[in-house]
Amino acid sequence: MKHIKILVGSLTVAAVLNNTKTAEAIFAKLPLEGKANVWGEEIYFPIPVKSPPENPKALVKLGELGYWMPGKAFCVFFGDTPSSCKGEIRSASPVNVIGMIDLSYVEQLKEVSEGAKISVIKAE
Repeated sequence: MKHIKILVGSLTVAAVLNNTKTAEAIFAKLPLEGKANVWGEEIYFPIPVKSPPENPKALVKLGELGYWMPGKAFCVFFGDTPSSCKGEIRSASPVNVIGMIDLSYVEQLKEVSEGAKISVIKAE
């Protein structure tokens, strides 16, 4: 596991990346920076990483991090998206699951606004 921090607005979220090839490729490119796109209770932003499908799935768990292949985007899932049915968290299309945030930040992530500066850095 590789420890990272996601900085968005005034929030610093602790997270870990898993040992998938996609997560390794993203970790190698850190730090990454962009503007947050908010889609329901998901934040995503494009990153300069291209990765093939790696056991992608559309249904994700609360707090999972994903890599969305069509948009080459880093995604943080913390609740319902416009694609979700009751009781599920569904991405727009399948993502490679690349890690997990510390779930104590879920409520604070709901306050992030569209266009907020977002950075992903290696944790010290």
